[in-house]
Amino acid sequence: MKRFWDTVTLSRADAGYTVLLDGKPMNLPTGTRLVVGPHALAEAIATEWRDAGGGKGGQMSFADTPLTRLAGTAQERIAPDPLPTVDAIARYGESDLLCYRASSPRPLVERQTREWQPWLDWATDRYGAPLRVGEGIAYVRQHKDSIAVLRQAVLAFDPYALAGLGIAVPSLGSLVLGLALAEDALDAAKAHELGALEELFEVEQWGEDYEGLDRRNSVARDVVLAERFIRLSRL
Repeated sequence: MKRFWDTVTLSRADAGYTVLLDGKPMNLPTGTRLVVGPHALAEAIATEWRDAGGGKGGQMSFADTPLTRLAGTAQERIAPDPLPTVDAIARYGESDLLCYRASSPRPLVERQTREWQPWLDWATDRYGAPLRVGEGIAYVRQHKDSIAVLRQAVLAFDPYALAGLGIAVPSLGSLVLGLALAEDALDAAKAHELGALEELFEVEQWGEDYEGLDRRNSVARDVVLAERFIRLSRL
């Protein structure tokens, strides 16, 4: 889309801040005015639009404004009714990546145990939600109480954090890693490394698959975005 603004500023609103493009409030694609509660996040969104290249005659796309897209998701899709988002995120606890271990080769088995088990232990200690582990791809049925507790943990997050988790958890394939990221127990780089553990092991054995590398880089960017969005929403 074209850029038609020279200045990007913030204005105080009842529920937070609006971003002004040449003095006019920014609207979401639905026509609703974007209102961002946390000041740090609002300022980052304003900077995002400045960096996207304000000034007349240029070109940009919505891909240039990921923080804006997430803020719009939080405002329009999550805040009015968080429960569908909570349920979708919490459902990943029923098939969490960390619970599915290889049976061979031994170095991979040992690496999964060494790298993944501490985070399952963290979930047990932090939430009282132990998760069962199995080998291979056969479905591991988790205890309903653990899933219920994890759902309550997700429910406790505000719409901004839920918007970030809505990206991080599917990208990582792990509710536990997503929660650890949102709780600042884990950073984006390590979370991505853990989520891609088996693929990275294969790269070590057989060399890089460049399609796989592109996919991993895309996931890494998503996890970094989710982490940044959640942290900005708390400043």
